[in-house]
Amino acid sequence: MQNLTPEQEQRLMQERYEHEIEQQQIDPRHNAQTSPFSFDPQDNLIKWQLELDNILERTEHILKGHILKLRDGHVIWEDNPNQTTRILNNQGVQEVMKILSMYLNRNTILSDFDADEIKDKVYDFGRELNDLFFMKYEDWGMTEIDMRQHYPMLHRIIVDMVHSAYKRSFHGGERTSLREARSLQQTEQIVPQQLNPATGMQRKERGFLNPARYIVGKYK
Repeated sequence: MQNLTPEQEQRLMQERYEHEIEQQQIDPRHNAQTSPFSFDPQDNLIKWQLELDNILERTEHILKGHILKLRDGHVIWEDNPNQTTRILNNQGVQEVMKILSMYLNRNTILSDFDADEIKDKVYDFGRELNDLFFMKYEDWGMTEIDMRQHYPMLHRIIVDMVHSAYKRSFHGGERTSLREARSLQQTEQIVPQQLNPATGMQRKERGFLNPARYIVGKYK
């Protein structure tokens, strides 16, 4: 069992995602267009781009003080035996996660805000969050001075997460990106590469001077 650094954690999570993509691409069931297991890498990337649950899940583990362990080749979250490093109790974690889930979602990133709107919304959010922590810090388990010393950074991290979500909606940038990806996907489906069924390689068009073109009556 081995503790992971943040850099190792990020690299492993990226490797797991890339491995999933690779496995789905090489599985013959995913290559059949009529198969219920049909796989489209572009669709998978779009879902990955829109799916924010993994961010929320990771945030919840961190707020609960969980640590990543490498066990039998698998990366898993486990309780930290040193509970003194935990800032919020369960009630505090649930309240913070409930707030984040209302902001870190597709409704936010697929909106269309200008710079002033984003600035005002994030500023108001930061003020309201600060007031909420001030009124709830005892109920949320921040009773010791050592725990409250972590508050400025915790507040900054939460506000930055919400700000990042709003930045993805700047002038509808996320929607534009998805439309371009979908348009490219549809173009590739309309004009697919012609493959030779015998070799699986791209079929080559016969040259203009090739007599076989006239034998098969291509220009009739």
